[in-house]
Amino acid sequence: MAQEGKLRLGALTALVVGSMIGGGIFSIPQNMAAGAAAGAVLIGWGVTAIGMLMLAFVFQTLANRKPELDNGVYAYAKAGFGNYLGFSSAWGYWISAWLGNVSYLVLLFGTLGYFFPVFGEGNNRAAIAGASLVLWFVHALVLRGIKEAAFINLVTTITKVVPLLTFIALVGLAFKMDVFTADFWGRGNAELGSVLTQVKSMMLVTVWVFIGIEGASVYSARAQVRSDVGKATVLGFAGVLLLLVMVNVLSAGVMSQPELAKLKNPSMAYVLSHVVGDWGAAFISIGLIISLAGALLSWTLLSGEILYSAAKDQTVPAFFRRENRNGVPANALWVSNGAIQAFLILALLYGKSYLDLIYLATSMILIPYFFSAIYAVMIAARGDGYGAGDDSQRHRDMLIGALAVAYSVWLLYAAGLKYLLLSALLYAPGAIVYAKARLENGKPIFNDIEKMYFAAALAGAAYAGYGLYRGTLTI
Repeated sequence: MAQEGKLRLGALTALVVGSMIGGGIFSIPQNMAAGAAAGAVLIGWGVTAIGMLMLAFVFQTLANRKPELDNGVYAYAKAGFGNYLGFSSAWGYWISAWLGNVSYLVLLFGTLGYFFPVFGEGNNRAAIAGASLVLWFVHALVLRGIKEAAFINLVTTITKVVPLLTFIALVGLAFKMDVFTADFWGRGNAELGSVLTQVKSMMLVTVWVFIGIEGASVYSARAQVRSDVGKATVLGFAGVLLLLVMVNVLSAGVMSQPELAKLKNPSMAYVLSHVVGDWGAAFISIGLIISLAGALLSWTLLSGEILYSAAKDQTVPAFFRRENRNGVPANALWVSNGAIQAFLILALLYGKSYLDLIYLATSMILIPYFFSAIYAVMIAARGDGYGAGDDSQRHRDMLIGALAVAYSVWLLYAAGLKYLLLSALLYAPGAIVYAKARLENGKPIFNDIEKMYFAAALAGAAYAGYGLYRGTLTI
């Protein structure tokens, strides 16, 4: 018998797809071509398909085996590795969320630059001023209690899917195999490096476009049939992967790798313009602008909710738990949007592009993903949450978790030393916030092993700071 208000498979799948498709797919052609030729791109998507599917299964398994851990992805690191690494996971996930909004604002005004050249690529004075106005306008809306609007969700869903399907249809008709296979491995462009280097270069972008895959488990309690959550995760993942690969591959069949690499973002607009003329770019750009507006609202809420949820279980200070009269976590929202404003100014001062920002945002989320995968292996190995007759399922989950761990390690390697050091520079100051939360609750700040974790983070941050000072490391 159907339960009132519960979500069926179709609704769950739509929620999964909606959480994963943001602005990233609209820039995929240039983002990938910037460091990889067609052959490496296909290998990279193959690695991503397997790795992200394993992570999807990890989050599904953890949601089923540990339903009491419902305070976000950081709860898995906290349960498996203690309070400080749990906090660090929450801190990194929060920074990734608001850095994502910085990239969305840069992309938004880079897109508006197609219609109004004064905004350039989204990181000049006019663009940052406009982005700041949009940021605080959204902030004011959210403070008034505008959290979710069915109309906004409907519009943004349509504007995400319709331009993508139109692009695939039109560019597919113009696809030329000789263009796609020309310099297939990038040997004619020495700057690309080896195939392995090329595959590494695209890894952070592929993770970025799938951020949100862990959100599928959030809908477990709302599912009419709990097993539909796993089905929705796989269906949603497969659908988004298909869209991403088709947009990427078809673009490489109408423009060469050097041509794609030189495009401004959103590069999908310029690819379609190359095929059908100026109206194609305008069509994609308008759809993206509306989609980004909805994404900004959603991720502004998410940034505040991460801190609010962490404050409720005493992972961060109680300051972030305060709500205004409209039930909005106001303090968490002010801090999150203040951080966004600071990084918008940095984007102006250092001329950082959309791609630079998503690399940094993605590197911050690698640690939460890594700890979640290890925790899944841990509970499967010791049978925690499994029944006496679940041995085959437990062994299957252990294998999936091990593959997810291997993929997470590969991502950390692919991120490279630069982004790992910059991540350390953002992780280390979080210890001050953590210490305040521990002292508020009358608990010791670190145990012996956590002191070692903190010392490692501090050493990485110090090295990164020295590199920035000497100019050997750049933001």
